[in-house]
Amino acid sequence: MEPEEIADAFMQLEQSGKVRHFGVSNLNPGQIELLYKYVDQPLIANQLQLSLTNTGMIDAGFNVNMENPPSIVHDGGILEYCRLHDITIQPWSPFQYGFFEGVFLDNDKFPELNRAIDTLVEAKGAPNTAIAIAWLLRHPAKMQPIIGTTTPQRVRDIAQAADIKLTRKEWYDLYLAAGNKLP
Repeated sequence: MEPEEIADAFMQLEQSGKVRHFGVSNLNPGQIELLYKYVDQPLIANQLQLSLTNTGMIDAGFNVNMENPPSIVHDGGILEYCRLHDITIQPWSPFQYGFFEGVFLDNDKFPELNRAIDTLVEAKGAPNTAIAIAWLLRHPAKMQPIIGTTTPQRVRDIAQAADIKLTRKEWYDLYLAAGNKLP
């Protein structure tokens, strides 16, 4: 990235009235600090890949001071950085596993996770997409998932997540069912 050019573009967009708020995508804390050296506008969002099966930024926090693979901080502590600097995390691809390998919902590769989700589907009376989004919304970072659809019924289904209150135990049960480990 060339932060000077980004700063110029931000200024033009703001002065023309086309943009009131600015965010970034997939930046780590060092990159955000570099950008802040040149831009005047606060950054209010950072779009990051996060789902029940893409939990690296959460895993690192659970495995502090450990010598296991989940303890490796690949993103510079972006979860904590965003929380400290009031930057809203916007999880993208919240139903995907891997890097665009497919959807984990109703996928035979994730039987334990889908059983756990289906249990909550029945208990909460909501679609599995809403349960997956409710898991993100339960995190104290107050995330705003990017749902990746404009299909009206799918939007209505996913919107039910706003009314689902997962308990801490339900949140951890889903985290573990996705194959994650706690130290």
